[in-house]
Amino acid sequence: MSTQGHIGRRLIQLYAGLALYGASSALLVRAGLGLQPWNVLHQGLAKLTGLTIGVVSIIVGAAVLLLWIPLRQRPGLGTVSNVFAVGLSLDGTLALVPDVHGFAVRIPLLLAGIVLNGVATGLYIAASFGPGPRDGLMTGLHRRTGRSIRLMRTSIEVVVVVTGFVLGGTIGVGTLLYALSIGPLAQLFLRVFAVPAAGAGGTVVAARTPARAILRR
Repeated sequence: MSTQGHIGRRLIQLYAGLALYGASSALLVRAGLGLQPWNVLHQGLAKLTGLTIGVVSIIVGAAVLLLWIPLRQRPGLGTVSNVFAVGLSLDGTLALVPDVHGFAVRIPLLLAGIVLNGVATGLYIAASFGPGPRDGLMTGLHRRTGRSIRLMRTSIEVVVVVTGFVLGGTIGVGTLLYALSIGPLAQLFLRVFAVPAAGAGGTVVAARTPARAILRR
């Protein structure tokens, strides 16, 4: 694969993954059976402020990115794009997908959202343009404190879920199912979307992104 084609494929994967991440998150919102940890916080803040959940996601992402400075983290194109693309896609999909009622619709919507979120995670991480701001916060704290990735991720997500729930964010069976399944799903799709190294026969999966650390539960 030529260098130009290699970069082109990576860019397509990056933005397709980020757009799909926002869209899949919107499906979880519409299902109403529990959100991802950070979106519990985003939804709670949206209810508090009157802003849309996508706009809150962008604001929180930018704020988290500022925390990278004392952690000496270096953002990549994927990091900055993540802040804006996911929130815009989230709000755009919510504008297109109506409210749903009845478990016969909500459960399939929940399952579709989780699976598509795994696809999206594999796409954008395999593109190797840098971790999202929230994942970078986790890995940065891991490096600065020496504490395990598992402890850092669990601590951060417990804080955001509890805070979001207190503010009115939705937790439920979907939150638990997401937590149990997103790691294996993302690992699967990381292999599916691995980008061949430019001018070589091998593949590179998230060479600049601590993929194993990000996905480790």
